[in-house]
Amino acid sequence: MTPSLMLEPPKVRPDERTLTLRRDLRAMIVDGAAFSVMVGVGETYLPAFVLALGKSELATGLVGTLPMIAGAVLQLVSPRAVARLRSFRRWVVLCALVQALSFVPLLVGALVGTMPTWLVFAVASVYWGAGMATGPAWNAWAESLVPATIRPRYFAFRTRAAQGGVFAGLVLGGIALQAGGATGHALIVFAGLFLTAMVARAVSAACLFRQSEGEAHAGDGADAFRLRAAARPTTGTSRRLLCYLVLMQVAVQICGPYFTAYMLRHLALSYGAYVVLLSSAFLTRVVLLPTLGTLARRWGPKPLLWAGACGIVPLPALWLVSDNFWWLLGVQIVGGAAWGAQELAMLLLFFETIPRHERTRVLTRFNAANALAMAGGTLVGAAVLGLVGEQRETYLLLFAVSAAARILPLAFLIGLPGRVAAVVPMALRILAVRPSAGSIDRPVLASLPDAPPKNDAA
Repeated sequence: MTPSLMLEPPKVRPDERTLTLRRDLRAMIVDGAAFSVMVGVGETYLPAFVLALGKSELATGLVGTLPMIAGAVLQLVSPRAVARLRSFRRWVVLCALVQALSFVPLLVGALVGTMPTWLVFAVASVYWGAGMATGPAWNAWAESLVPATIRPRYFAFRTRAAQGGVFAGLVLGGIALQAGGATGHALIVFAGLFLTAMVARAVSAACLFRQSEGEAHAGDGADAFRLRAAARPTTGTSRRLLCYLVLMQVAVQICGPYFTAYMLRHLALSYGAYVVLLSSAFLTRVVLLPTLGTLARRWGPKPLLWAGACGIVPLPALWLVSDNFWWLLGVQIVGGAAWGAQELAMLLLFFETIPRHERTRVLTRFNAANALAMAGGTLVGAAVLGLVGEQRETYLLLFAVSAAARILPLAFLIGLPGRVAAVVPMALRILAVRPSAGSIDRPVLASLPDAPPKNDAA
């Protein structure tokens, strides 16, 4: 062998690339499932934990929404951290570890049996801040790891694994709390749930660490991350949808965050019944998602959006009809279908009509507007609870006001452009489960085609 050949760097064999790709794809699946177990068994039960600590019903509602503002803000400033670390992977893994550690104070508080309210809010803010800060970076990183030819099929499978993880966490938590509540050891069970959530997120972080850097660079698409870029005005369909989103979220959150306190304290439901109602809306969304996708391809997202929006309007008023568990279960199932239709149509109209280089900016704006609207509506409900008092009649008032307020945003859907010419499957990341909405989802941008389909929605 000649010296020149000896000095040449060894060529990467195709089979080595294949092995690396397979390792990355497996790690991403396990990461998605483990992250979702954390969502199902951990953050989902935080409002119920606050109630079990003996805190006010007002605090129980606020803790589910206000801390999300920290996440919305941190995702706007995280690009500087990504650039400083010069790696999407380092930033995402760091945030995942911080999110896992955020369960430690909750675990200690559950074991001790007490925890200051301000500390609960601080912990929840760290949780949401670390979690949402990974979103834009993870989307860019995932797009560089997964070949375009397999993205739709692969991310669809990953979404199903994530849905299974959330449901497993919900069921595990419900069974454990039902048993612990019956014996008077609910707080010990909450400690176990938070420990499980912490371990699940640690497994997720380990899987993220095992993934390769990919071909993405920390400077790629940086303009989409910057606060100034995120603040650029939108036009056409996106602007109308954003106005609808903000107003509808404000109306929904007037009562939505307080469902947990209403069910557990005023209806005196067992933890088992509470989890059945909680998971029924989520499971309905999961089961109906393929059918909703088929309807969107056949009719376009606009009719689907109208059907979902009109279905959401009367939901809180239906809680005024009866306290019968089976009636409430039926309302939750109807609500899961309505929310699933609206959010799928919203995401399709938001992101499939937008060029690839604009999607991160739009998602950032979507997240920020959504978090601020949720906080605004929650504060309106909090003001009513604070003024009138935490009695059952106040909740009935909140339900009625919320139902009436949901009619106003429909005006922004009038005159929306017609059907989109092509609709493709969209993979989702599940961020949270809520009694009144089923779940809070965000799109996996890498699962969308590089170019938007031709349409008249510009």
